Amino acid sequence: MENKWMRAAVPALLIHCSIGTVYCWSLLKGGIAEYIGRPLPEVEWAFSLAIFCLGMSAAFAGKIVEKDIHKASLIAAVCFASGMAGTGFFIQQKSLIGIFLTYGVLMGIGCGIGYLSPVKTLMLWFKDNKGLATGIAVAGFGLAKVIASPIIQTLLGATNADGTMVDPTRLYKLFYILAVAYFIMMFIGHLLLKKPADWVEVTTKTEGGHTLDIFKNRTFIGIWVMFYLNITCGLALISQEKDLLHFIGFGAIATISSLTAIFNASGRLAFSAFGDRLKDRNTIYIWIFGLSIAGTAITLLANGVNNAIAPLIILLLCVINAGYGGGFSSLPPLLADRFGMNTISTVHGLALSAWAFAGLSGNQLSAFIIAKTGSYNNILYAILAMYAVAFFISAFLLRAKPDEKRRHPVHH
Repeated sequence: MENKWMRAAVPALLIHCSIGTVYCWSLLKGGIAEYIGRPLPEVEWAFSLAIFCLGMSAAFAGKIVEKDIHKASLIAAVCFASGMAGTGFFIQQKSLIGIFLTYGVLMGIGCGIGYLSPVKTLMLWFKDNKGLATGIAVAGFGLAKVIASPIIQTLLGATNADGTMVDPTRLYKLFYILAVAYFIMMFIGHLLLKKPADWVEVTTKTEGGHTLDIFKNRTFIGIWVMFYLNITCGLALISQEKDLLHFIGFGAIATISSLTAIFNASGRLAFSAFGDRLKDRNTIYIWIFGLSIAGTAITLLANGVNNAIAPLIILLLCVINAGYGGGFSSLPPLLADRFGMNTISTVHGLALSAWAFAGLSGNQLSAFIIAKTGSYNNILYAILAMYAVAFFISAFLLRAKPDEKRRHPVHH
């Protein structure tokens, strides 16, 4: 039992494969809006709120996770499962405010603390392969959509010709079933999670600090902005995935949804593991932004959306998903290289506040552009500009000094 797989990798996967189901929102939002009788744009705020609470809870829970991963992982399991069950209850009651509080706030908090809990433990057990370690866990977050999507479709049952559910009551029952399943998975992960016996926590402040003072650090600010832009761009396109495929007349949406989720998960593993081989891990972000810019620019040049070039659109969705996932998994080891391991949970948590604000701006940005212009090309122009700024930050402002390129944790 006392090895890196049972004490770090397996519990991280159990926790992340559960909380990553938050990304199945696109499969649920239409049914929720229809059942409770509210417009879809209003219901959409539940997902934005969930991502905001995810990022902010991670930002403020860093110290708790640093002190006690067991308490943190248990809080995550309780919040996420009760949020899931509560969402089912408030769908049944047709209460949008209730859905905001349960899916948005409670599940969001569970996601944030759950996301953060296993990361430092993984990097301590896999100290020579930090990128691979965080890639394994964060890939679980991406894989959750692949695993859960067909299960959700099955539990929702048959649909009518117009896409509405034959049995609408199956919608809220689905949330009750998932709540129980995910609580069991996360609780087992909570029981297994344990730091290496030779690691002793340091209570004194180290470089990077424990507080919001880190927002005065230029390197941290650069990483924060770069990370924010990558998530905003990713969410802007990913949130429109289903509608975009409909627009070009492509039918096999469930298949493409699974394919893009596989790329999302693979990007999390591949980019961060490749980062272990580089002198400066920041180079991974140059690759991510370069590929994302290339994919977006080629699609625009070919007018792929309006010409309904399905292979090009699918390729773009796969590239953006891979870079989106890789940005998440490469973040903790990059921060560990720049700021050391002692306060990594705190620093990583504060960096995840970028996710909170991107959660508010990403899908709302694309929804706004579609509402005002009706053009998917305009979404692509917007994300192309943001990727260009992120590329500039990564390539020119975050180049590591020789002494910053690799830091190994000191065991006390």
